[in-house]
Amino acid sequence: MNSRGAIIAGAVAASLWGGASFAQNLPSGGQNESQPQAAPVQTNPAPNAAAPGAPQPPQSAKPQNGLSDAANAMIGTWEFSNADHDRICHFTFRADAATGGYKLDVDKNCPNLFPSTVNIVGWSLDNYGDLRLLDADGKEVVELSEVEGGMYDGFTPEEGRYILQTAAAAPTLTAADMLGDWAVARGAGKPICVLTLTNNPAGDALALTVKPGCDAFVMAFAPSAWRMDEGALVLYSAHGRNWQFEQNDAKTWQRVPQTPNPILLLRQ
Repeated sequence: MNSRGAIIAGAVAASLWGGASFAQNLPSGGQNESQPQAAPVQTNPAPNAAAPGAPQPPQSAKPQNGLSDAANAMIGTWEFSNADHDRICHFTFRADAATGGYKLDVDKNCPNLFPSTVNIVGWSLDNYGDLRLLDADGKEVVELSEVEGGMYDGFTPEEGRYILQTAAAAPTLTAADMLGDWAVARGAGKPICVLTLTNNPAGDALALTVKPGCDAFVMAFAPSAWRMDEGALVLYSAHGRNWQFEQNDAKTWQRVPQTPNPILLLRQ
């Protein structure tokens, strides 16, 4: 081999050796280290999962007394009357347990107007939504059916039709309904005084007049004005006191709180 051939052969060998060395320096898999790597996949928590230690969402509120929604709607004071609305008293429905249901407070004057209520001490709702008024043994005395929200009615042959409605739904008498003469009586006794309710202004109330011959008991109170206040009739004294009356029926109002010898107002 001449000198020129030897030179060419050496150049080819050097080229092959360099290529082999370059290949050995590449990362495994034949990829160049400068090639970007794929970003790691992020996993997000479920949208409804709460972080550890985070406040938990509030739970739905439940009645604390354990009554159903329908029974809870009964709690409070209701007006009990006849169909003509000329005999009226009040019931107070409670959540306290009683035989067969829950406790019911009946106004003391109710048995005078509706004898059937004398033994009523409890109440319950049946599976059909009917209201049952119960005696001390849990036996039904009167059954009433709901006719609309906040109103029930029932019937007995002895006393006719009953209407039970919330105090808010009951008709409210205005001052114009009360104008005229009213006698004051104590218990079942004869009238001891006659008052005339007028529509003449007297400060924040209306004026009244006392007819001659009024008993000393009433004169010691010295009524001078009156007004209607959320369905109650209030008499105001010249001495700064007041007497409050609630309706028993269309012609009778009774002073509250009740006493053994009640004070009544009787329409004249």
